[in-house]
Amino acid sequence: MSLPGSALPAEGSVASPSPLPRLASAYRMLEHGVDAVFGARANPLKHLGALGFMLLWLLVASGSILYIVLDTSAAGAYQSIASLAEVPWMLGTALRGLHRYGADAFVLVMGMHILREWLLGRYRHWRRAIWWTGVPLVGLAFVSAVGGFWLNWDRLGQYSVVATAEWIDALPFLAAPLARNFLGDVNLSDRLFTLFIFIHIGMPLLMVFGLWFHIQRISLAKVFPPRPLAWGAFITLLLLALLLPVESQGPADLRSQPTALALDWWLLFIHPLVDATSPTIVWVLLTLAFVLLALPPLWPGRTREAVAVVYPEHCSGCSRCFDDCPYSAISMVPHTNGKPGMRLAQVNSDLCASCGICAGACPSSTPFRSAEQLVTGIDMPQWPVNDLRAQLIQSLQAMPGPQRFVIFGCAQGAHTPGQASDVLHFNLACAGALPPSFIEYALRHGADGVLINGCREGGCEYRLGQRWTAERLTGEREPHLRRSVPQDRWRAVWTDTGDERTLAAALDAMRQRHHTGTPPVSEESH
Repeated sequence: MSLPGSALPAEGSVASPSPLPRLASAYRMLEHGVDAVFGARANPLKHLGALGFMLLWLLVASGSILYIVLDTSAAGAYQSIASLAEVPWMLGTALRGLHRYGADAFVLVMGMHILREWLLGRYRHWRRAIWWTGVPLVGLAFVSAVGGFWLNWDRLGQYSVVATAEWIDALPFLAAPLARNFLGDVNLSDRLFTLFIFIHIGMPLLMVFGLWFHIQRISLAKVFPPRPLAWGAFITLLLLALLLPVESQGPADLRSQPTALALDWWLLFIHPLVDATSPTIVWVLLTLAFVLLALPPLWPGRTREAVAVVYPEHCSGCSRCFDDCPYSAISMVPHTNGKPGMRLAQVNSDLCASCGICAGACPSSTPFRSAEQLVTGIDMPQWPVNDLRAQLIQSLQAMPGPQRFVIFGCAQGAHTPGQASDVLHFNLACAGALPPSFIEYALRHGADGVLINGCREGGCEYRLGQRWTAERLTGEREPHLRRSVPQDRWRAVWTDTGDERTLAAALDAMRQRHHTGTPPVSEESH
């Protein structure tokens, strides 16, 4: 059923945030397939950022131990690393393998994370700074990874450092060639080896600093994945380390050129690329790659929605909107009324995602207030809570019956196919924008059942909307749905685009329960 004169987004009015909707849809289908096997909590495709953090912590921990046992001289480095294979119970082998395979996994997860965010269009508006602060981290990761091979100072490390020096020498502004430090019958100086150590250790320190910038604009950032996924990743890396041990490839010897090397293609791909083309071409390709990586936030896309607006006379300073905002766009400041100790919400328009989760969290957003014009403490001007209440009442009164069902849905998720005469479908920017009291309000004003439809777990366009909605419905988070609301007259279903059959089935089940009076399970999730 269509909504007359609606200031709320009509069904299907929100465009896909991705510039490549077919690829984005295909990726979502892949995520759903992994959901079916492992569940959302253990789905690595939904926790790539947190998984990357875990792998970084693993690299820091294993690297710290390796640094303790490393002989930091050019003459003794090789033997100190090679002797790890002699440690009892393969502990040294496991440590070295975890560090190497952890680095490979980190690069793989980083690439998948970038690809996922690009496919889903998560780089515009409030996400611009998040995207741009992530770009230099890619370079830091590869510099640190390549430098790690030098510390072993075996034949592979020798090949890598000489190839890197020759590649850098192609830059026109260098006064003296670096490669001459590694040519002829010379020994590597300990001072130069110390530089290798600085590169390998200094880059991760810069990465940690850069990651702080990368996540400081989001609240409750995940820096560790769910335990099942964390343990699964760790055990997988440990098995790789034990079954395919990382071995040194003979001590470095600058008097000869290494051949027949076992190359790590994930981390050292740039060397054979230079060999196959030229140093200049690779510099051009690398520059172009980083320029292209930085461009997506500048691409034209959908117009940004209006940001949240605070109404001081209705803001009690409870800080629920501050706690629930997924992007740290709300801060609490002294109230404009001047009362000591009273606070007021303040919105940073640069950070606001226009998701409406703050309006759903505000205690004054309840439709049961007697005010003719419902003004809440914080609201979205493009779909105010007052309009939602007014349209809900008008539309329910206009429905002929005998059954009336209401769906409060997420504009980013699945939509009911067709126009059913017994269904009102209200699309919000996010399911988290719905104050839970609207469920009871709809039931009291003639609805026979209410369906809350949000994104799948871990798939929320605004990070925390699905989670907060679920916790509000179960009473774990304020504002919560009152326990007195009959559980046989509402349910929640978590669906993404492509899950229309699941949503339709949930609606049909609600119709059947109303017809037969069979008690349902109040909440359903994929």
